[in-house]
Amino acid sequence: QVRLVESGGGLVQAGGSLRLSCVVSMTFDSLLDITDMGWYRQAPGKQRELVAYITSGGRTNYLDSTKDRFTISRDNAKKAVYLQMNSLKPEDTAVYYCNTVSEMWPWGQGTQVTVSA
Repeated sequence: QVRLVESGGGLVQAGGSLRLSCVVSMTFDSLLDITDMGWYRQAPGKQRELVAYITSGGRTNYLDSTKDRFTISRDNAKKAVYLQMNSLKPEDTAVYYCNTVSEMWPWGQGTQVTVSA
C-alpha cells in the first residue's frame, strides 16, 4: 500500500519561490528507489499535467513552461521528492501532486499553490 503526502504550497506573489515536498509511505520502502517520480499540477477547469519528473537514476525532465524555473529532486533515504519553484507566475497557480511517471499510485490530496499578480 502506498500513500503520497504533498506539502509546501501557499500564496505567493509573482516572482516568488516555493519548495514542495512529497513524502511516500509504502510497505516496501526500497520500491521508491527504482521508481521514476513526477510532479503534476491541475489548474481549475484544466486537466492534470506532468510538470517535471526524475528517474530512479536522477535524470530530470521538465514541462517547457517550467524549464529554468523549477527543479525536481529526490532523497530516497527520506522517501521524499521535492519541487523547488522559482520565479513563479500567476499561470503556475494549481493544485500540485506527486506520483509515479505512470500515475501508478493512489493520488494524494495535493498542495495548493496560488501565485498573485
